[in-house]
Amino acid sequence: MPKMKTKSGAKKRFKLTATGRVKAGQAGKRHGMIKRTNKQIRDLRGTRVLSPADEKVIVKKFLPNG
Repeated sequence: MPKMKTKSGAKKRFKLTATGRVKAGQAGKRHGMIKRTNKQIRDLRGTRVLSPADEKVIVKKFLPNG
C-alpha cells in the first residue's frame, strides 16, 4: 500500500495547533477594501481557527500526516 502524501497546497495554507486544531489565513482581504468598513478590515487580520466540521475534512484529505 503506498504512503498517504500531504497535499503541497495544504502545507502552505494550513497549520496544526498543538491541540490538533487547524489554523488558516482569514479570507476576504485580497481586494475590494474600499467597500469594507474599517472594523471589518481590522477583524480580518491574522489567522483563525477553522470550525470542527472543516477541520475534519482538511486533516483527513489534505494533511493525513498532520
